Amino acid sequence: MMYLTSFTFPDAEQETEFFIREVRRTCYDSYYPFQVLGRCGLTRLDFEPVTVLCGGNGCGKSTALNVMAEKLGLLRDTLCNRTDFFSAYTGMCEAQVRGEVPGGSRIITSDDVFDFMLNLRAINQGIDRKREELFEDYSRFNDTRPGHEFRFQLRSMDDYETLRDMNRARHTTQSKYVRERLMRNAREHSNGESALMYFQEKLRDGGLYLLDEPENSLSPEKQLALVQYLEESVRFFDCQLVIATHSPLLLGMRGAKVYHLDECPARVRRWTELPEVRVWRDFFRAHEREFQDD
Repeated sequence: MMYLTSFTFPDAEQETEFFIREVRRTCYDSYYPFQVLGRCGLTRLDFEPVTVLCGGNGCGKSTALNVMAEKLGLLRDTLCNRTDFFSAYTGMCEAQVRGEVPGGSRIITSDDVFDFMLNLRAINQGIDRKREELFEDYSRFNDTRPGHEFRFQLRSMDDYETLRDMNRARHTTQSKYVRERLMRNAREHSNGESALMYFQEKLRDGGLYLLDEPENSLSPEKQLALVQYLEESVRFFDCQLVIATHSPLLLGMRGAKVYHLDECPARVRRWTELPEVRVWRDFFRAHEREFQDD
């Protein structure tokens, strides 16, 4: 499915005209996102159901995603690096869409995934602390050693919960007592599995999704699982994807149109031509004999 058909960024000449016309002072530390995409000659992207932006650090692929997300009003969980010039820059951009961008469309960054995993960890730490408290309560309610018996007096309605817990503890097993009062750990997975869960939760049917280096936190095995999930989201569930990545596994996605931003001007390349892919090919070729010895 195609929602976003093309996107244009200001070229170097337009940027120069803006500075001559609008910028009267030179006290700013940064003109971001000016002077990033124009440097690599990226002025227009034409999209397919899967479009991939590839290039080294600083080439502008994340900037391009953030600018497009801002222009299109996409949802996001974490804020991007905004400066005084961000709105002016996006105002000079143009997005060509078919109809309207579906509600729920969003940009997903590696910071979003990382924050999600941190939140899960914080939740689990709280759950673990509560579990230890319940174990202690159960032992205290059932301690029959002389001088250690739990003594309880009902003085107010606030003590009713304690009385009820004590009666339950004395009529059930420790594991059942704890399970009935404690939700299961929200995170029973590795970081990679949690990251994969995040994408599965956020990607809904019929949406436009900008993914900034989604391979972060994912092993090669989990990256392949993500590739399969993304390809199925496009093929069967009417999603459109724009992905910024270094990963050869994502660069090789079925039917992906790949822009190489390390070239000036940026151009469309076959994924097998990219230096990021060929360095891995050359590495494995150099070690081919070692694989044959397995």
